[in-house]
Amino acid sequence: MSERISKNYFQENDAIFVAENLIGKTLVRNLGNGKIIRSKITETEAYLGPEDLACHASKGKTSRTSIMFEKGGFVYVYLIYGMYWMLNFVTGKENEPQAVLIRGIESCSGPGRLGKYLQLDKSFYGEDLNHSERIWLEDSFHDGKILATPRIGIDYAGEIWKNKLWRFVLDQS
Repeated sequence: MSERISKNYFQENDAIFVAENLIGKTLVRNLGNGKIIRSKITETEAYLGPEDLACHASKGKTSRTSIMFEKGGFVYVYLIYGMYWMLNFVTGKENEPQAVLIRGIESCSGPGRLGKYLQLDKSFYGEDLNHSERIWLEDSFHDGKILATPRIGIDYAGEIWKNKLWRFVLDQS
């Protein structure tokens, strides 16, 4: 077992840095039934504050986004299509809302499928990555090159924001 990545890592770095550097880190999910999922992160996206029109924080602080306004190191989950819990990690300083969406791990790709695979639900909202017994990250490394590409599914944010190279993917070819 590797060392757990502390909240300080998320608090001291912005979402772009964290999104790129989480590639190859190990996501650990203790399902509580004796089964533990341990898989390396292969795909992420960065969402960088109120000015980023693709970021939920661009609409201001709401009950849905309030955790994004905390210091980094918390889990931010939200439901889409009434059935998929999306896994994000809050980054940065308090009142500078940012987050990293986890889009894929070695054993599961696609953020909606990932939420189902990890058995996420609303109870993960605000989970502290330093102390959680259910979900955390461990330091590890990757083999391959990291590609930076435009984010996916955010056409509504406009040309500037949808074309930011803030999606990071592990290329193992």
